[in-house]
Amino acid sequence: MKTVAIFTDGACSGNPGPGGCAAVIRCGDQRQELSRGYRRTTNNRMELSGAILALRELKDRCAVEITTDSTYVMNAFQEGWIRRWKANGWRTASKQAVQNIDLWMQLDAELARHDFRFRWVKGHGDHPENNRCDALAVAAAKGADLLVDAEYEQDHPLPTEGQGPVRTVKRGETFELF
Repeated sequence: MKTVAIFTDGACSGNPGPGGCAAVIRCGDQRQELSRGYRRTTNNRMELSGAILALRELKDRCAVEITTDSTYVMNAFQEGWIRRWKANGWRTASKQAVQNIDLWMQLDAELARHDFRFRWVKGHGDHPENNRCDALAVAAAKGADLLVDAEYEQDHPLPTEGQGPVRTVKRGETFELF
């Protein structure tokens, strides 16, 4: 089984706002950098997306160490939150719906394919790969061709200037335009 080191980070200019996620993957003497930018998202979504982005690059089962500065991502697995959320129908201990469920489900599915562990590092510290991921994520958030975080924007639409009041439409709901 290959041993892979993954380093991830997320960034958001405003929360919500334009965001980026990034990862560095190392396996032996190979190294790959990945990043994506989104026009409207949150920092937590970008932290999750960085890990998902990297894990999707792995074709075979691997022993993976994921280094992150996000206790939000790490603790969900190390403290057993995700196991409890799943047992509770993706609800928190206080019976609230888990935020970012779409990304948690994707990350959980990706990690199920591997042997994994998390390692935390202080953000904006002296860890070269974490700093590189931060720079990549910030640059991606400032990019020209930002992607749409469709799941987030569907639930958190931005009012369009000059169009008067905006009505939020829930999934499955229909409405008449005229």
